[in-house]
Amino acid sequence: MTRRVLLITVMFSAVFSLFSSCSYKLSLNGASIPDDLKTIDIQYFENNAQLVVSNLSQQFTEALKNRIRTQTGLSIVRGEAANAVMSGAITGYSIAPVSIEATNNNTAPIAGASRLTITVSVKYVYEADKKLSFEETFSKSKNFTGDIASQEQALIQDINKQLTDDIFNRAFAAW
Repeated sequence: MTRRVLLITVMFSAVFSLFSSCSYKLSLNGASIPDDLKTIDIQYFENNAQLVVSNLSQQFTEALKNRIRTQTGLSIVRGEAANAVMSGAITGYSIAPVSIEATNNNTAPIAGASRLTITVSVKYVYEADKKLSFEETFSKSKNFTGDIASQEQALIQDINKQLTDDIFNRAFAAW
């Protein structure tokens, strides 16, 4: 029994010393942020998609800033004072049918449901540790029925949340 307690104590001490020697801050949301990463510059994400929604760039950029601001202790700054930079562009905004409904008369079939897809290209540069830097494309979709005009802003908000979750996890929870 004493030997078992001693073994557990030694194992606990080893694990504790291993984690305490790491130079990462672990938060409750699963983010792992290097100790020397204190500031980030989140640049404006231009909308370069063929279909343009006038406020999409602003909404997406603010959603990303808000996610980082509320989930980390990082300060968002502009320019050279930043330890890391996140930049990119909205490269896709599309609406496509996902199911077709037949009509009773001799007219063309109509979409029973449609899918809104937003694609964002992101470049994350962390000079102190190039292994954490990346350049990737993220794409998320949401299905809807009926007219896009009445639900477009709510759909955009939902997709922005999904996109910012994926980008945040890639930048700060990549184990």
